[in-house]
Amino acid sequence: MPNKDQTARIAKGAGFIAALDQSGGSTPKALKLYGLTEADWSGEEDMFDLIHAMRARIIKSPAFTGDKVVGAILFEQTMDRAIDGIPTATYLWEQRQVVPFLKIDKGLEAEDMGVQVMKPIPGLEALLARAVAAGIYGTKERSVISAANAEGIAACVTQQFDLGAQVLAAGLVPILEPEITISIPDKAEAEALLRAELIQKLDAMQGEAQVMLKLTLPEEDGFYTPLVDHPRVLKVVALSGGYSRDEANARLSRNPGIIASFSRALTEGLSAGQDDAEFDRVLGQAIDGIHAASVA
Repeated sequence: MPNKDQTARIAKGAGFIAALDQSGGSTPKALKLYGLTEADWSGEEDMFDLIHAMRARIIKSPAFTGDKVVGAILFEQTMDRAIDGIPTATYLWEQRQVVPFLKIDKGLEAEDMGVQVMKPIPGLEALLARAVAAGIYGTKERSVISAANAEGIAACVTQQFDLGAQVLAAGLVPILEPEITISIPDKAEAEALLRAELIQKLDAMQGEAQVMLKLTLPEEDGFYTPLVDHPRVLKVVALSGGYSRDEANARLSRNPGIIASFSRALTEGLSAGQDDAEFDRVLGQAIDGIHAASVA
């Protein structure tokens, strides 16, 4: 059963969700943007030590509090590690009043019918049980839409809801993320197909269970308002999707009821070489801007 205090915190939505969930494939790029190169680590374990240190530095910053950050999405290894001797999910909630989520997808299949669905998730049941034991509130699972292909989008959404049902059965709240690639020429058409499929699946949900949706910011302002208002949706959050932070914030501010769940746009400008004062200043500016756009 999801934590009621955490559900209320997400539902109120007076802030945004930090996406700190770069996985094995995206970690080197994240570290490079942070000012570190492959010369700074030897082997995968060392690399993950560095990305955890970066995430811990963000979470421990005085700028990173529940006043403006309502949730944080973690990579599995981050969930399994600690901050100042406290398990990461526990630290987030007890020290920061930030609701912890876990990324559970294991990457994408090759594109077919204009979409990339999720690869199988080995040991899913055990992973969800570990997440519950660690104090995780919900999960996040990503697939990608690269064309306005009705059959492909329907398959993508069906997979998302099937996995979401497993997450709900484990007592967690799923963030379903069918990301639309921002550069495709038929993005608006893909958004229309996606919204229709999502509403159909939401209408068919039984009981009072709720899911969250993580979506690419739409071409038409307010386009996802029917999803924001749907009784089966706890919260709609937006990914930055390759937009600059300024562009993502501007688009977000024109879509009431949606809050941010940014990754690269959140950490833009942070560097391992910054002293704590400069690091906290740059992070604080990013948090202030994303928070303002989320509650606009």
